[in-house]
Amino acid sequence: MTWQFAPAARFAEHAHAWDALQRSSTDTPFLQSAFIGPLLQVFGSGRELLAVHITDGRPDAAALLQPAGRGMWQTFQPSQLPLGPWLCHAEDDLAARSSTLMQALPGLTLGLGLTQLDPRLLQRPADSGALRTLDYIDTSWVDIAGSWADYWEGRGKNLRQNTRKAHNKLAAEGRPARLDTVTDAAHVPAAIAQYGALETAGWKAEGGTAIHPDNDQGRFYTQMLQNFCAAGQGRVVRYWFGEQVVAMDLCIDNGPLVVILKTAYDEAHKNLSPSTLMRHDEFKAWWDEGRYRRIEFYGKTLEWHTRWTVQERRLFHATAYRWPLVRSLHDRLRGLRAGSSRAAGAAVATPVSASASGTA
Repeated sequence: MTWQFAPAARFAEHAHAWDALQRSSTDTPFLQSAFIGPLLQVFGSGRELLAVHITDGRPDAAALLQPAGRGMWQTFQPSQLPLGPWLCHAEDDLAARSSTLMQALPGLTLGLGLTQLDPRLLQRPADSGALRTLDYIDTSWVDIAGSWADYWEGRGKNLRQNTRKAHNKLAAEGRPARLDTVTDAAHVPAAIAQYGALETAGWKAEGGTAIHPDNDQGRFYTQMLQNFCAAGQGRVVRYWFGEQVVAMDLCIDNGPLVVILKTAYDEAHKNLSPSTLMRHDEFKAWWDEGRYRRIEFYGKTLEWHTRWTVQERRLFHATAYRWPLVRSLHDRLRGLRAGSSRAAGAAVATPVSASASGTA
């Protein structure tokens, strides 16, 4: 049993083995090489490391890591990736795996951060002297089970009434709503341009996070979705009011599981809730199609998620330490930093308060 390492720049050489392990362990679409490869190409720094654990000549665990300060490594975690790229089987001992990896990594490794782990795929371990876990976010999902009619009847009265009224209003105005789906890899660039147009017209344009065909976001999503569409696992869902696209979803799947990666809508039509109407028609189509068994959002549970499901679980981070003493020192350092931040805040606030008092 041993860990082997390679520069992540050579990830393509190991993609077949990575995918075989991914299918037998996490089996989550965005941890496939079709997603990870473009992610590394666009957002990698060149310092990432591929780690693969071999037992009896076969991979049984793997991770993509990046340096995180002196003596520290952590999983490669761009914002586009919903979970950390850590592959292992559900029954694996996270603390033991982490310990052997820290001992094998180049240099003296004192700590290893594993980000955005899913308790559905890996049991959350108890904290110990050499391992700490931390809550990340609550995320929601929808199980596709039973009939669509029963599922829809189980949604809130306001959601059902508002959806019906919006559909009726659009029909009365002569611009009925309709849904279509792009699945051909050749059509993905044009669809991403449409998606980008929705985002750049909204609030994301102000923060510089909107997708555009010529920025890193656009290049990544175009290449990644082309990969998935070529394999029959990618979908760009578009929702139209008459001849205008007003909402879109970027989705990938692995057969029974579909993940909605990103959603955009035209804010000029927000009074009609185009993303809500799209979600209704999209979910109904997926129920009728019978291909999927589970819809994952993988983002932080928001109020609108609760209109569609009551199911929720908490993702977590884990930090493993080479020795318990390292954790103790790390905890003390974090406490000192937190104390310094509070003191600095008080120092800033005090002169303002004194000045106000003196003026009075």
